Amino acid sequence: MKLLVSIYLSFLILVSPAFVYADEQTQNIYYEGKILRVIEEKELDLGKEQIYQKLEVNIVNKDKAGQTVVIENGNLPMANVVQYKAGDWVVILASKDFEGKDVFYVTDYVRRNSLKILTALFLILVAFIGKKRGLSSVLGMVVSFLILFTFVLPQLLNGSNPTLVSLLAAAILVPITFYLSHGFNKKTNVAVFSTFLTLLITVILANLFISGSKISGFASEEAAFLQVAKAGTLNIRGLLLAGIIISAIGILDDITVSQAAVVSKLKETQEKLKFKDLFEKGMSVGRDHIASMVNTLILVYVGAALPLLLLFVNNPHPFSEVVNYEIVSEEIVRTLVGSIGLVLAVPITTFLASIYFSNESKSHDT
Repeated sequence: MKLLVSIYLSFLILVSPAFVYADEQTQNIYYEGKILRVIEEKELDLGKEQIYQKLEVNIVNKDKAGQTVVIENGNLPMANVVQYKAGDWVVILASKDFEGKDVFYVTDYVRRNSLKILTALFLILVAFIGKKRGLSSVLGMVVSFLILFTFVLPQLLNGSNPTLVSLLAAAILVPITFYLSHGFNKKTNVAVFSTFLTLLITVILANLFISGSKISGFASEEAAFLQVAKAGTLNIRGLLLAGIIISAIGILDDITVSQAAVVSKLKETQEKLKFKDLFEKGMSVGRDHIASMVNTLILVYVGAALPLLLLFVNNPHPFSEVVNYEIVSEEIVRTLVGSIGLVLAVPITTFLASIYFSNESKSHDT
């Protein structure tokens, strides 16, 4: 059944005007252009009322730069028809019909300008507020993307074991990004070691509950399409685990560095504090971190899965049945495993930092 669904989804993606990929056989080519005017606009009844537009578009790139074409939008039944207006910058798909004539479709907006502005705003704020440390964290972010796109993703596409790839990526990413963002110091040393230890526990938990929940990883359309596109060479369940590991790195960065810094400052201000006192005072602050971070993490996942949560609203099926759907169970496992890792990071980091800084003080005394 899943194979049939996968083939069907792949077919939809390949034939839909909104999701056509360029290939040599169909000679599909993407262009960009600006809508000069809306020649005609009305509503059509194609099983349901939907907007129809005839657009005059000026192509601005590649071999058809400067050419003006007329494109129909909404002339075929679609789930969602975008209503364009004059001045919009759009992506245009050029294809050939059965007679070999050019056929054009507007497939999407050109969004790069907004993305450039948003990126520039982010970098300016990080540099202005974070100063030198902020710029080094941006460098760490760039390194993270380089490792992901030059190592992790190619290895996953080649069918390598997702768990081993993500763990190896973590072994590279954690020290590089932590030291770039927080500097070479004792608190970062503790944070790096604590993160590795917590990641190990998170991997064990994720493996245990992904297997125990019988989650296949095929809950999303992307997973089904990937499996068909790569002829079954990808370990989809492993990809789910790899995603949990990589997302956990970012979550643990904040909590482990913060807890190590708290213990370090406590020892600086009160040098006579012993291990027990350091641990108790550090955990007092850590519990506040847990309360705020777990809530933040849950809301982040809720925001990402908002359409999914609509399944629970006015649903004739009981909660016990809906929560058993794989698409729902997958998100629950992903959220709770990440949250458990976050919670465990607090006592682990506080414990290791308390040992480290209390022993350091003893070595100075001797």
